[in-house]
Amino acid sequence: MTMYQYQQGQILLIVVLVMVTALTVGLSVAARSITNTRTSTSSANSEKAFSAAEAGIEQSLTSNSATNGSFSNNSSYKTSLVTVAGNAFALNNDSPILQDEPTDLWLSTYPSYTNQWNGTFTIYWGQSTDACSQNPSNNTMAALEIIILSGTTANPQTTHYDYDPCAARQAVNNFTFVNPGNFSDAGQTYEYSTPPITVANGLLARIVPLYAPTNIAVQNSGGFPAQGTVIQSTGTSQDTQREVVTYRYYPSLPTELFQYNLFIQ
Repeated sequence: MTMYQYQQGQILLIVVLVMVTALTVGLSVAARSITNTRTSTSSANSEKAFSAAEAGIEQSLTSNSATNGSFSNNSSYKTSLVTVAGNAFALNNDSPILQDEPTDLWLSTYPSYTNQWNGTFTIYWGQSTDACSQNPSNNTMAALEIIILSGTTANPQTTHYDYDPCAARQAVNNFTFVNPGNFSDAGQTYEYSTPPITVANGLLARIVPLYAPTNIAVQNSGGFPAQGTVIQSTGTSQDTQREVVTYRYYPSLPTELFQYNLFIQ
């Protein structure tokens, strides 16, 4: 083999190595480009689907009915409505109710105050991990204040109940003590419950978490009237779907109507 033939072999090897390297870099760049394109497309579709779902919520809030629709950007929405009522359900769509923020349980038909409710119901709240502390920054255990509005709209009467699962705190506020019990209701487990509360000619019950926020559920044997509507909207853009859920509850009555007379010693 001559020196020239040997050099030709080296040049061919170098050319092959350069081509392999260039092909590898090219494929890597192409793969990254495809991935970025897919990511951008997926992100854009996600935003379109989310916007469509929000639009569906707005449409159902306006029409108070299930609806569907589509847009020029190839996105669409479909909504469904579920009325909150019956024997057992979570209040505030099972989202925590903030400390000192009241939530209302309707015992009559809104907004006419007709079909006043008669019966006995129980309220559940709290979790096994709740901790009672005199220091507000460390406390996660809620007490409940419950105000029942009953009678007639011309001459309503209020009845107050106060419950606290914290024995040390109960000695100060004189609330009724409740024991833990791991009560299951409305698909969730709650640590505390009130004794059965009996109501005659009920109009409305106001429930206020004290000392800490908490999840609250109610149960009865006769069925409560409608409390509001859960609206679920699904937005779609190509193969991407986003879901938005909101709870449309009835307007809250003014606090002054309940004539608060709770005193903590």
